[in-house]
Amino acid sequence: MEAIYLKYNHDFRDYTGASQKRRVLYALEQMALPTISALQERVLREPTLFAQLLQFLTIPVSEMFRDPPYFKALRTQVVPVLHTYASIKVWVAGCSTGEEVYSLAILLREEGLLERSLIYATDINPASLEKARQGIFPLESVRGYTANYQRAGGQHAFSGYYTAAYDAARFDPSLCANVIFADHSLATDSVFAETHLVSCRNVLIYFNRQLQDRALGLFHESLCHRGFLGLGSKESIDFSAYAGRFDTLARAERLYRKGA
Repeated sequence: MEAIYLKYNHDFRDYTGASQKRRVLYALEQMALPTISALQERVLREPTLFAQLLQFLTIPVSEMFRDPPYFKALRTQVVPVLHTYASIKVWVAGCSTGEEVYSLAILLREEGLLERSLIYATDINPASLEKARQGIFPLESVRGYTANYQRAGGQHAFSGYYTAAYDAARFDPSLCANVIFADHSLATDSVFAETHLVSCRNVLIYFNRQLQDRALGLFHESLCHRGFLGLGSKESIDFSAYAGRFDTLARAERLYRKGA
């Protein structure tokens, strides 16, 4: 990981050891390489192979309206405050292939906020960002997304947000009219905008404590006065260096608010 950082400036050195080991071993198997040394040698010589390895190291897996109670809590406890702002900035950190971005865009549209919102969707994986821009998802997955949407308090027919063809669903491109997809690393980059809501879910679980604190520091610095932070269902700020700098808004849904 040190060699990858020096060669490509992608920093995986503070990802958790067990998770990282599983990913590297899976990459070895998928890329038909015998040893980690062989993988390192080729990755450092072949940038295209590093791009392949990045797919395994970042695990671009997500789903729309994942953890429906989280989105329901956003709708009932965060949206009323967002309504008080003339314009809204949202940062989806570690957006992977975009499922969370489209979920938030749909929620904001239903609440009459999307037109005055700007969503920054960031990730370190260029291939994932490109998939997110395209907004095309397997039709088989959309059936599960529909159930999540309904449980999350969706107000319309979910099928109204996409066009189905063959085995895929293309989501309404207008949902992303105010979305900026960008390369950003929580390990090496800095804050780039003042935001009202940061949603970073199921990313911190792959970081060690030091990197978790760095990411939470970025979120705290990015948020406006009394801004909101949403984490994944297995993530918490309770034992972090920033535990005292956020108020808990909805503990079960992992929603926090920047302290006064």
